[in-house]
Amino acid sequence: MEVDVAIAGGGPFGLMLAIELGRRGVRTLLCDAKESTAFNPQANATQARTMEYFRRLGFADEIRRSGLPGDHPTDIAYFTRYATHELGRFRLPPSGRARAMVSSNEGPWSASEAPHRISQKFVEPVLLRHARAAGPVEVRFLWRLDGFADKGDHVACDFASVDGGQAQHVRARYLVGADGARSAVRKAIGATLQGEYGEKRDFMGGRMYAIYLHCPGFYAETGIEPAWMHWTVNRERRALMAAVDGKGDYAFHTQLRPDEDEDKITDADARALFHQACGREIDCTILSHMGWTAGHSLVADRMRRGRVFIGGDAAHLFTPTGGLGYNTAVEDAVNLGWKLAATLAGQGGAALLDSYDFERRKAALRNTAYARGFADSVGNFLPKPGLEDDTAEGARLRAEAGAYLEDHARREFNIPGVTFGTRYDGSPVLPAPDGPIPEDAANVFVPSGLPGGRAPHWWLGEGQSLFDRFGFDWTLLRLDGQGGAGIIAEAQARGLSLTVADPGVPELRALYGANLALIRPDQIIAWRGDRSGDAAAVWDRVLGL
Repeated sequence: MEVDVAIAGGGPFGLMLAIELGRRGVRTLLCDAKESTAFNPQANATQARTMEYFRRLGFADEIRRSGLPGDHPTDIAYFTRYATHELGRFRLPPSGRARAMVSSNEGPWSASEAPHRISQKFVEPVLLRHARAAGPVEVRFLWRLDGFADKGDHVACDFASVDGGQAQHVRARYLVGADGARSAVRKAIGATLQGEYGEKRDFMGGRMYAIYLHCPGFYAETGIEPAWMHWTVNRERRALMAAVDGKGDYAFHTQLRPDEDEDKITDADARALFHQACGREIDCTILSHMGWTAGHSLVADRMRRGRVFIGGDAAHLFTPTGGLGYNTAVEDAVNLGWKLAATLAGQGGAALLDSYDFERRKAALRNTAYARGFADSVGNFLPKPGLEDDTAEGARLRAEAGAYLEDHARREFNIPGVTFGTRYDGSPVLPAPDGPIPEDAANVFVPSGLPGGRAPHWWLGEGQSLFDRFGFDWTLLRLDGQGGAGIIAEAQARGLSLTVADPGVPELRALYGANLALIRPDQIIAWRGDRSGDAAAVWDRVLGL
C-alpha cells in the first residue's frame, strides 16, 4: 500500500491532522490500536482558538451542540466538600451566552468563536466523521504500527491488526506518530521527553485517580448551585469534578494518599472516594476508573527526524490545569498539516518542515510552563487545620481560602493571553521582527499585526468574522483595498491557493500596521508590508525555500 502520509494514532492530534491532509487531497492512512474513539471523558475544555480552527473547517456549530448544554453554568466552584461548605465561585457564562464575550471588537477576547466546555469523548467522534469524509483518507481502528524504517525517500511502515490476523506493509512519504504518552514513534526517532515528571504537590501532583461516574441526583442531594468544575479542598480528600454532559455524567479526579493502591481499587472503593469528597453518601453509578500521574511538564527534545514527525501527547505531556494539552495538540495538527501538504506538492523547501519542530516545540514549552504555574498555584495551596470546623475560626479560614481560590480561578480560567498569544518569532519561515514583540502574559492579550502571531480578529457585521474571509490555505489581506499585485502574481506562478480579502474596514490598517498582510493557512501572519516589494523573496521565505 502506498500513501503520502501514514498516521499512527487516532486521538485529537491524529484525527485533526487527517482532516487537514485529506481536505488538501493528501493520501492518508490513519491506524489506531483502540476499538474506537475515547470512552472516558479525558480533556473537558475546548479553548476559543481551537474553536476558531473548527469554524475554519466548518464544524464549530456541530461541536457546540455536544458537551454541556447551552444553558448549563460553566462556573468554577470550590468547596470543603460538596455537601458542606462552598468556599468560592468564579462565574463564567454558559455556552449559549458565551458568544457575547467574544462579539466585540474591543478587549482581549475578540474572536470568531467562544470557548466551549465539551469532553474529548464527544469531540473525537465529530473529528472521526470529518476525517473519513475528508477526501483520500482511510481510518482503521484495531490496527497498530509494529515498526518502521526511514529509507530516505520514503518510510517503510509495518501495520498489523491487533488480533494478529492481518498485516499491511505501507510505503509512506511521511510518517506521523500520534501514538500518545508512551509513543513508540518518539522512542524510535531517539526523541526524549524533558522537563518535570510527576512533580509532587498536595494536589495535582503525583498519583491521581480518575473516576467516570453517573450521578443524576448530585445537585439535588448536595443543594449546590450547578457549575462546570467542582473542586474540594480539605485535608482528607482533595478532588475536582467536571460536568461532562449536563445530564448527570461527571469526570471525578482525586489525589491518592500514600497508603492507597490504585491497582486494588474496586468499584465500591471508587464510590467511597467520591463519597468522601461529597461529605455524605450519594447514589451514583461507576462507569470506569483508572490511575494516572499528574505533575508532568514535559516536551520532547525533537518533534521530527527525517521523514518522521510526532505531535500531541507523543511530543508533550501536561498536567491538565488550564486545559492546554488537547488544545496544543490541535494546533500541532493544523501547523503540520499544511506544511506536509505544501511539501508534497513541491511548493515548500526544507526549512518549511524544519519550522514545524521549531514552532511547535516553542509553543509546547510555553504552554507546559503555563500549565505548571497553574498547577503550582492550586496544588500547593494547603488547607489549614480547622477549615471544615463550624466555628468562627473555621468561617474565617473558609473566607480566606475562598478569596485565594477565586483569585486563582481568574488567573487559570480567564486566559486570553495563553489562548491567543502563541508566537513563532525566530522561525526559519518568518521574517525578522519589524517591531516590538508583544508581552506574553496569561491574562492579557493585545492583538498585533507583527508576523509570527495569530492574525488580529475583527467582526465585520451580521455575525461575519474577518476569519470567515480567509481562505483554507493562504490569504492576502488588502487593508487599503488595493495593491499586492506582485504577491498575487507570484502565487499564481507557483500554483499556490491564495484568497484575496478586501474587508473594507479602515480600523484594520492601524491594527495590522501595514496595507498588506499575508496570512498562513494556520491563520498566523507570515508577512506584512505596504507594497509587494520582492514578492518572490517573500514567498521563498514563508515557504522555507
